[in-house]
Amino acid sequence: MTNKRRYYPNKVKRLRAIPAHMFEPIEYEEFVQWKLEGWEIPSNVLCIIREQDTKSGKVREFTYKREHAARKKTKEIMDAGNHFTICTANELQHMKPMEDWADDDYENT
Repeated sequence: MTNKRRYYPNKVKRLRAIPAHMFEPIEYEEFVQWKLEGWEIPSNVLCIIREQDTKSGKVREFTYKREHAARKKTKEIMDAGNHFTICTANELQHMKPMEDWADDDYENT
């Protein structure tokens, strides 16, 4: 049995072939609000995890359909001491190691 990764086809060539006049113009502020506050992930995807290596700055992204696999990956990332962002259909959270929280500017009240 081979451990071959599933390929998800890229549709950029089809999108670039569409003439510009076919796209409805949108203001920059409206576009930013739509993309930052109105994210959508496919219904068959549980979550998307984006990991940032604290030493190299390299960012890797992982997509999961099963909760146990996503939990396993988040544990691996936390054990490595890296930052990560997890996106579900309802929430977007940035996670980082506990020692990095001491650097944040906030007051304990």
